[in-house]
Amino acid sequence: MISKSFRTSALLVALVGSTALSGCALPFLVVGGAMVGGTLIATDRRTTGTQIDDQGIEVRAGKPIRDILGDRGHVNVTSYNRLVLVTGEVPTDADKAAVEAAVAKLDNVRSVVNELGAMTASSLSNRSNDTLLTSKVKATLIDAGDISAHAFKVVTERNVVYLMGRVTEREATRAVDLVRTIKGVEKVVRVLEVITDAELAAIDPRAAPKAAANTPPSPSR
Repeated sequence: MISKSFRTSALLVALVGSTALSGCALPFLVVGGAMVGGTLIATDRRTTGTQIDDQGIEVRAGKPIRDILGDRGHVNVTSYNRLVLVTGEVPTDADKAAVEAAVAKLDNVRSVVNELGAMTASSLSNRSNDTLLTSKVKATLIDAGDISAHAFKVVTERNVVYLMGRVTEREATRAVDLVRTIKGVEKVVRVLEVITDAELAAIDPRAAPKAAANTPPSPSR
């Protein structure tokens, strides 16, 4: 569920799935996706100011979430370009809605993607597996060579991989195709701001030739 409007660029939230796995219980709160997320390399397609805003959102989200849940849930808050992804588990649908509303009220938040599950919290072993899957995803994107891996922020929750970032449609499609082949990944969720090749060239000139080189030629007339 997405609250507020996000009008700057096309925002995609799509599901691409394969194989199912399971999880257990333990209350926990993680802010900023520290256990399962993070930008792949230091370089970033956000401005420095936006990166600071994102870090602030993640930190400030902790208190209102704790006020709502106490130790009854396990919640990850990850912000990219002021788009906030909320993942994890809470006891009820009412808790899920309350967490989303609290995050949406934070300064600088433009939109909230609420992927919380109303269920028993995942186990520590399940979260460790999520961390391992995140590492595999990052390595796969880097090893591919034909995609700017640093453009993606990766979050994994209950074997579901969330891809965040500012990318072209080609980059988004290629990343999903790569990630969905990784053993243990149940589903890939795109939480992406899609930009044009021209916008990419302005943001990251190094990535532009890579995108152009992989664009099929126009049909001859």
